Amino acid sequence: MITEKKEKQILMMSFFSGLLFAIAEFIFSIYSHSQSALTDAVYDASELVFIALLLFLTPLFHKPVSEKHPYGYFQLESIFVIIKGVMMLSVTMGVSAEVLDSALSGGNPINNAQVSLFQFCLGAASIIIFLLMKRLNRNLSSPTITAELLGWKLDIVYSLGMSLAFFLSRYLEKTPLGFITPYFDQIVAVLVMVFMLPESIKVLWSAVRDIFLFSPDEEFINEIKALCGPVLEQYRFSPVFFDITRTGRHLWVAIYFKIETGSLKVQDLSDALDSLNEKAREKFQECTCELILVP
Repeated sequence: MITEKKEKQILMMSFFSGLLFAIAEFIFSIYSHSQSALTDAVYDASELVFIALLLFLTPLFHKPVSEKHPYGYFQLESIFVIIKGVMMLSVTMGVSAEVLDSALSGGNPINNAQVSLFQFCLGAASIIIFLLMKRLNRNLSSPTITAELLGWKLDIVYSLGMSLAFFLSRYLEKTPLGFITPYFDQIVAVLVMVFMLPESIKVLWSAVRDIFLFSPDEEFINEIKALCGPVLEQYRFSPVFFDITRTGRHLWVAIYFKIETGSLKVQDLSDALDSLNEKAREKFQECTCELILVP
């Protein structure tokens, strides 16, 4: 209950901070006519929809599995990640078309010093929010919160990087590259979308794999085998194969094994299972291991 409450507090902080950022970016984009600021506002607004859904769904993620819901409600997270991925891709394509149309119409001269200062202020504010969220997250192990923290890290790097780029662009006019000055804002907006596009596709594909219960990639499977191997050797269990499934934030590992002797102590099976689950949860946070004896 305490974990759920803290998780919701962090998501609420992220939501309202993101809302203020999106409003500020939208107002600034109208005032400065900066399409890079408008692009950032659209992305932040899209993120807010996802966070709002997570706030509603967070209590479900803490409910235990049951006969009626053998995978719990973890797949709901994958469904909404797919919705987020499709939404982000749609936003990217729509804004890209608008930016390219503006570039072909002769560019969009703006006050680069103004944009640089604005992005610097956003970066400084993002650092403060990130540190506050990280402090609240000290005793939590939520993949959702981890993803939110990563998002704020990217925002910090992005805003400070934008600030530096627009600051340096002030000196382009005095160089042979001065002809790109009217297009600099569009160039930065396109670079932002190019940077975001692979991440959106990656998130979307990962959620699709989860929702259809596809096996993880070989590197991840080898990591699981390396983690479980010492425990299986300790109890002389010979693994036949690993059935690994990810559903939302939860990982399920079923290990089919054989034994060398003709009998198996129930206590050994119980101890091995406890040891496996303990190791797995230290590494993967939300994880359930099962041991299945093959005749």
